[in-house]
Amino acid sequence: MVEDEEIVRELVCDVLAEQGYNVICAADGVEALAVAEKFDGTIHLLVTDVIMPHMNGHEVAEKLSSIRPEMKVLYVSGYSDNDIGDHGVLDPRFELLQKPFTPQTLARKIRDVIREGSYAYSAK
Repeated sequence: MVEDEEIVRELVCDVLAEQGYNVICAADGVEALAVAEKFDGTIHLLVTDVIMPHMNGHEVAEKLSSIRPEMKVLYVSGYSDNDIGDHGVLDPRFELLQKPFTPQTLARKIRDVIREGSYAYSAK
């Protein structure tokens, strides 16, 4: 989970841990890359905010996919998908969950993305 807003990051990480997921949380793309490089296991899913300082969610996903090609991506954002798409940030093949969302909606969306196979980032 990559999210620059601390309260959102903590909430999402707590919700996912309560759902039984092993969660790695990062405050930004740089931290996410560092943690992912050191992590020994499989990273099945990247949940990332789209608009963040220094490195947006698309950039984080692109860089992480080079070391984690099996990883799927779920974007979260307070911006509409049209607004994000207008800025060229979000690839339409990937899932977007609009903020605000409930813990139940988040859990359901993550299950769907993992099970139903949203594209792995490397699938172009």
